[in-house]
Amino acid sequence: MLWEQQSSLILLNEFGSGLAKSGLTDYAIAYGRLGAITDDTQMTLFTAEGLLRSHDLTSDGSISDPAEAIHQSYLGWLYTQRIIIDERFGEQPAAPSGWLVTLPELNSRRAAGRTCISALHSGRMGTVINPLNNSKGCGGVMRVAPVGLIAENPFILARDAAAITHGHPAGYLSAAVLALIISNILKDASLYDAICQAVYEELPRHNNFEETFAALNRAIQLAGDKSVEPSPETIESLGGGWIGEEALAIAIYCSLVHENDFGKAILLSVNHSGDSDSTGAITGNIIGALHGIDAIPSHWLERLELKAEIEQVADDLHAAMLQTLL
Repeated sequence: MLWEQQSSLILLNEFGSGLAKSGLTDYAIAYGRLGAITDDTQMTLFTAEGLLRSHDLTSDGSISDPAEAIHQSYLGWLYTQRIIIDERFGEQPAAPSGWLVTLPELNSRRAAGRTCISALHSGRMGTVINPLNNSKGCGGVMRVAPVGLIAENPFILARDAAAITHGHPAGYLSAAVLALIISNILKDASLYDAICQAVYEELPRHNNFEETFAALNRAIQLAGDKSVEPSPETIESLGGGWIGEEALAIAIYCSLVHENDFGKAILLSVNHSGDSDSTGAITGNIIGALHGIDAIPSHWLERLELKAEIEQVADDLHAAMLQTLL
């Protein structure tokens, strides 16, 4: 189950205020509570919803484009942000169908990215061939982990899911690499092999891969350098995590240096001055896929917002995955 791993150890951009010298070691209050989710988890849940809808349509014989199904779910997320896609026509559309849009915790703004909002509000679905913009922000990669669980071709579907809102190759190829890493792990590859296969074998087969490759290769090499101490300064040498390739690079580094300790990997990934909720979420995706729910410290899991609902979505995805294997 991937979603519990996004344990929202966040202070957004403000975690340096009032913290001990050791940095963030536990949940900090955000959005009025401990264990609050951010837009990363919101959009990850809606990615999962789109995948499940596509799976259901395929199972009953209907023709379904998974990327289009995900796009429709993202429009549902946009609705929960109280942004009306059809306001230019002067009419408020009916509430989208689905369970997620009814949850109060998802009908809440959690520092949603401007690129995601503007792209979805455009009324057009971005694609690799016809991008909406030239953004390589991390809003594409931070939400696509569910694709690695269920997609037949996770690299391509995650690429297309990210391109819905992010038109720069580094914005959607970083997402594609993450989904493939998750898929490789779930097929029993070691963490190192799962990462190397995605970065060194698959990624270079695709156009305009160079920026993403350079960032991820640097993270892998840095993780292998035992003379370098894992620290916020080391993390920040990889960037701030605001753009796709940097966010994934930081998550890969944290996952490799603390492969067998979920807590240490997460804390390393969020103790820096950049986009710490996104780098924490992506690190949680990777280490969570590797070790499962039992690796998460209980005092984090018990206080996680929407814990039961997240588990339900994870169970539904797992059931769908099993159906695809029959």
